[in-house]
Amino acid sequence: MIKSLSEFRFFKSFRIPLNSSDDVRYSVTKEDLYSDRGEFLDDAQIVDVSITGLGLKTKAKLSVDDEVSVSMSYKRLRFDVTGKVVRVFSGHFNDPTMTYGLEISEEEDLVYMKRFVDQLISHFNQERVKDSLKKLALAEFNEDITEGFEMLSLMLSLYKDIMNFSGKEGFIDSILEESLRMLNAQRGVVYLINTETNQLEAKHAIGVEKKKLSFDYRKGVAGAVYTTTSGLNVDKGHEKLKFYEKIDKKLGVETKSVICNPIFNKQDKPIGVIEIVNKRNEPRFTEEDEKVMRFLSLIYSSFFAQYDPVSEKSLIRRFSAPNPRALIWIGRSAHTTDLRKCILKLKDLSDPVLIMGERGVGKKLYAKILHKEGNRGADDFAVINCSTMNDKDIEEKFFKNETGYLYSCVGGTVCFSDIEKLSKDMQRKVFKAFSENEAKDKDHSIRFIFTSNTLPLDLKREGVLTTEMFNILNENIVNIQPIRERKKDVKELLDYYLAKECQAQGYLLKVFSDEIKEKLTEYEWPGNVAELTNAIGRLVRFNTKNHVITEVDDKILSILQKPMNVRISSEIPFVNDSSLPLKERVLLVERELILAEIKQVKGNKSQAAKNMGISREALRKKLIACTRVHEKTLELAKERKVKGIDEETKIIKMPKAV
Repeated sequence: MIKSLSEFRFFKSFRIPLNSSDDVRYSVTKEDLYSDRGEFLDDAQIVDVSITGLGLKTKAKLSVDDEVSVSMSYKRLRFDVTGKVVRVFSGHFNDPTMTYGLEISEEEDLVYMKRFVDQLISHFNQERVKDSLKKLALAEFNEDITEGFEMLSLMLSLYKDIMNFSGKEGFIDSILEESLRMLNAQRGVVYLINTETNQLEAKHAIGVEKKKLSFDYRKGVAGAVYTTTSGLNVDKGHEKLKFYEKIDKKLGVETKSVICNPIFNKQDKPIGVIEIVNKRNEPRFTEEDEKVMRFLSLIYSSFFAQYDPVSEKSLIRRFSAPNPRALIWIGRSAHTTDLRKCILKLKDLSDPVLIMGERGVGKKLYAKILHKEGNRGADDFAVINCSTMNDKDIEEKFFKNETGYLYSCVGGTVCFSDIEKLSKDMQRKVFKAFSENEAKDKDHSIRFIFTSNTLPLDLKREGVLTTEMFNILNENIVNIQPIRERKKDVKELLDYYLAKECQAQGYLLKVFSDEIKEKLTEYEWPGNVAELTNAIGRLVRFNTKNHVITEVDDKILSILQKPMNVRISSEIPFVNDSSLPLKERVLLVERELILAEIKQVKGNKSQAAKNMGISREALRKKLIACTRVHEKTLELAKERKVKGIDEETKIIKMPKAV
């Protein structure tokens, strides 16, 4: 955000386009406050250079004031510079690529850039020198200095008016009218966020009725600008303008071009946008208009500086009240960081996603975050629990005309939890619905998300999945590790759920003693986050008078006992298949024990053998024997399938009591 007039610069300098023949090599990284490495932009392309900046194209989403590091190599010159994003330009039509202007201000970096530009120009051929001189001369000829000073004088006058007359009724409408005159546009709207409804609502409008203008804060050009805090300048045919078709029809107008910038309050939070529509006599707003809009956003930000919406119902993280949010992924481990990056990559796709992980890791929570953070978040999210619902219930919930999720969740998401429990008949029906759904556009379709604790390939080998369902599940897979494998997350999870439980039960915030917290962190949590949240609930209820929780009664919670180092999978295929000899079924259980132990010691088979009290050679022989039996059972399953035997009655899962 521009905080003062002194920061408003036009960044006028002669820019040299880079050609592939220049053989300039570079790598671009977005700086990250929370990471030493930053985010490498593998598709970044430098399009032009000057002694004070760079022009950069990339599909990555950058915001004004983001810092970007560039490592460059040209001839024998190698150097690193850091620039700040000062301009953002959108691509045309459906091109997601954005162009960013980087300003370089560090003295040492400017020295490098001067040497680079000097060396680059020295290698120009005669024709390129002529072209460059021609562009430079014409650019100077077209520059109207008088008009520039007149515009700046008008802007300074507007800024003074804000300070002196902003309390007067109708002032902001007058400013909006003046904005339309300056930009030679048909209509303009000032949208502010309503955190109760999670919508952008028109507070001031010229050329259109403001009462009919409100929509989800993530939609359209205004939504994109609000959520990214980067201005946009788009013309007819751009993907973001499709959103306005229904609104235009309702209002009897047409949207051909839009220029839009964010509005901030005094806490530097985005609170809305200023949107100017339809440049008169031109298909698109100009670069000069973009400069004017940056200043205008400062004007409107000054006017709305005190606006600070806060709501417990808000889906918008920037305005969430200072209490635990329901939809948040807690932790600082490397795996958790990767999971958050996956959310950014997958949230706006319509493709199906399979979320893998042990019971209790938060698969359904992750699915809901994917939905809410994405462009379907304003529509419905529904869960079908395949492990607790029979075919009739699923038919009723999902397929029933008008009331079924297949119809009521159009535009939203349906999550099939424990997909391995879905019968094959129902899998075929779901696949048919999925295939028909794929042919529809986003506004008339639903997104499918699935969860499971077993890999699709293993499920297919066991005969649980149809081929069609396997192909769907194998498309995009997110694997969530159990919390015993991401210890860095445990302390944050403990703090988060303790605060949430205290609030829910009406207590002042309690804390764990260092000793208890250390023990809770070291515990392996076989039930994962689900077990952790239940444990904290009991701890709070049984420590009503204690501000610091220093003891854990084993009668209340037996988690401080030494945990089992090895866990057997709760579902071992074929173990209760009466057609197999007892010896082979025992070997299947042994296989699970051995594999679990090997996993526990991170693949060290010698250590696994030592822990189990057998020799390394004995472990090897047992693994060979177990593997033969496992492969044999898989072959039997295939034969049954060929013979038409119903595998669901033959392949029996291990009961919970075992």
